[in-house]
Amino acid sequence: MTEVIEKKKTKKKSTDNNVLPILPLKGTIVFPYLIVPLMITDPEQTRMVDDALMRGSRIAMFLQKDADIDNPGLDDLHEIGVSGNILKMLRFPDGSVRFLIQGLNRIKIKRVASTDPFLSAEIIEVKESVSDKVKMDAMKRSIMENLKTLVDLVPSLSEDLHAAAVNQDTHSKLADYIASNLQIEIDQKQEILEELNIHKRFKKVFTTLNREIEVLEISQKIQAKAASELGKSQRDYILREQMRAIKKELGDADDHNEIEEFEKKIMDAAMPEQAEVAALKELDRLSHMSPSSAEYTVSRTYIDWLVSMPWAISTEDKLDLKRAKQILDEDHYNLVKIKDRILEHLAVRKLKSDIKGPILCFVGPPGVGKTSLGKSIAKAMGREFSRVSLGGMRDEAEIRGHRRTYIGAMPGRIIQSLKKCGSNNPVIMLDEIDKLGSDFRGDPASALLEVLDPEQNDTFSDHYLELPFDLSQVMFVTTANWLEPIPAVLRDRMEIINLPGYTDIEKLAIAKRHLIPKQLENHGLKNSNLKIADSAVKVLIDGYTREAGLRNLEREIASVTRKAARRIATGYKKKITFVGDDIAKLLGPEKFTREGLSRESTIGVVPGLAYTSVGGEILFIEATSMAGTNTLTLTGQLGDVMKESAKAALSFIRSNAEELGLTNETFEKKDLHIHVPSGATPKDGPSAGITMIVALCSLFTGRKIKPAMAMTGEITLRGQILPIGGLKEKLLAAYRSGVKTVLLPEDNRKDAVDLPSEIKKNVKLKFFSNVLPAVKFALEAEKKTKKK
Repeated sequence: MTEVIEKKKTKKKSTDNNVLPILPLKGTIVFPYLIVPLMITDPEQTRMVDDALMRGSRIAMFLQKDADIDNPGLDDLHEIGVSGNILKMLRFPDGSVRFLIQGLNRIKIKRVASTDPFLSAEIIEVKESVSDKVKMDAMKRSIMENLKTLVDLVPSLSEDLHAAAVNQDTHSKLADYIASNLQIEIDQKQEILEELNIHKRFKKVFTTLNREIEVLEISQKIQAKAASELGKSQRDYILREQMRAIKKELGDADDHNEIEEFEKKIMDAAMPEQAEVAALKELDRLSHMSPSSAEYTVSRTYIDWLVSMPWAISTEDKLDLKRAKQILDEDHYNLVKIKDRILEHLAVRKLKSDIKGPILCFVGPPGVGKTSLGKSIAKAMGREFSRVSLGGMRDEAEIRGHRRTYIGAMPGRIIQSLKKCGSNNPVIMLDEIDKLGSDFRGDPASALLEVLDPEQNDTFSDHYLELPFDLSQVMFVTTANWLEPIPAVLRDRMEIINLPGYTDIEKLAIAKRHLIPKQLENHGLKNSNLKIADSAVKVLIDGYTREAGLRNLEREIASVTRKAARRIATGYKKKITFVGDDIAKLLGPEKFTREGLSRESTIGVVPGLAYTSVGGEILFIEATSMAGTNTLTLTGQLGDVMKESAKAALSFIRSNAEELGLTNETFEKKDLHIHVPSGATPKDGPSAGITMIVALCSLFTGRKIKPAMAMTGEITLRGQILPIGGLKEKLLAAYRSGVKTVLLPEDNRKDAVDLPSEIKKNVKLKFFSNVLPAVKFALEAEKKTKKK
């Protein structure tokens, strides 16, 4: 129920009548001697009004300079305000309070009295200056005449406004009363409130009234002109209809050619019955419209979309498995699992033609060939191909389209792709699905739930078409760098296929088969002009790129090719051959060195392995100690999970100090600091647990880690080493960094089967299920001191 509280009369007076609570106003102004209804929802302001009402005190009201500020300070309020008395207050169930307040005097703030529990200040009343009475009376007469004119022009203004203005007993009250009732900007009202010279205040009110009258007169002229033009349009429409009837009687049916053409297209489109009925109904509406009307264009565009859609047009799948395998092998090196999956799909379609298209999701670091793989799939299957970039998409209408009621409405990207391909069974690649966003316009990821569900997408309805379209024959392929940002319900609808990074041998083969021939063609060169030797490509891979994919390698090959193109363009006739020693002369010093990553072992420093969206990375864990009070400091922009791993590592070491050859004195009066370079890069994940334990053990025992060794694995307080993900990517990073031995969880032994032979041959893998043996293996043997 609404609670009504009326102001009670009280004989007690405030101890300090000049200290008043401050009520900031947004979008409204209370003028002196006028009663205004106000509403507030802020709890702090509600308590302030309650307090003022119960104590029978006034409040001070000041307009905010910026209405968007929630908790304004003194500097955020205008200088001149109004004091007022609360007459009546109503409290509503939703927590809001509405009350009537009567303005009293113009005031300004002398000083802030307090800010708790609400803002209050000592105020002083500002005095008005009075001008010549004769001038004021003349100005009053002019203002009253303008006010009468304004009331006559605006039907919404009551005649009582003019009558009430006549009854104002002072010039100041008259100016304030008129200003409060004018529909003008709040800043203009504040200017009138701040004007203390009554003659100047009258001038501002008079100027405002004149402007309002002028605007209203111009508006009435525009409306009258528009009404006459509307009458002309109606007359033109009647004449046009008469002309059409005359032409029909004479047998001249040119105006109906477009309608008949659309009708023929509808019949030839082989639409489903529901779509055909909707198209014919819209065509009937179109035939009764004037071609000059805006609705005619909207209806015509809609029919054009309906007849252009490939309702029954399909491309015939090429189910020759040998040919498909040859195309896939020519376009992409390795990627055996993905090629096998495509060939399996073709084999099943050969046996069962009505199978629904699969939803594949290629996940891997940038530059490994995810996007180009979609084109190869379409080429191998003999289908049309369309790519839809989802990166940064935040509007649901990009997927489902806009409703036709919007100006410039059009179908979503899925329907647009089908029209562009001209078939109902293309390969549509949804690129960068992990980069989808969402805001007030909707969530595109949620709109994709129907698109990427083979059990639902046979009746996909676009907001523009408002008709079901069968997407079950479309083969959707999505790509992502990172799986976690994709919503779980969307991941569940897709078949995830991981594309790991390439080894150096694979990069060399791809460069020879694809990248170098492509760059030679792009730069107008032939094999007879330039040869880039294998040794040169290896130098580019080792010293100028550090990536899981191939984009940077392709850029460096292009840089080398441009050097040759410039030399040939200046008249060099002989064939140019670049070997490994030439690269530094062409591109400058190497950008990356493996020696820097596999630096000499240091006490308390242990290399770990991390998995990022761009592939695997080597990560150093650094630990040091100093005199202190047994505190642990963690730096390097570590996430919560990684911080917990560090704490768990320290707890395990302290609880197993005896087995590790440590004593209680080792930990006493020492502060520990664990740092993970690079400090500007955020890091998180549990797989650094074993690395942190070994780093701390190295610090406490004074023993270095064995050379060229790295490790990864999650740990528990009981000393178990749990399995990790991204094994291949991490081992590729270790191999590229010159690591010779990697410590891994025992449960990851089964994942080592699919590792490239290059890693198996050059990197020794050691598997452990418990921390203590792993620490013993990782640290160098303790040096024995010679007896004298």
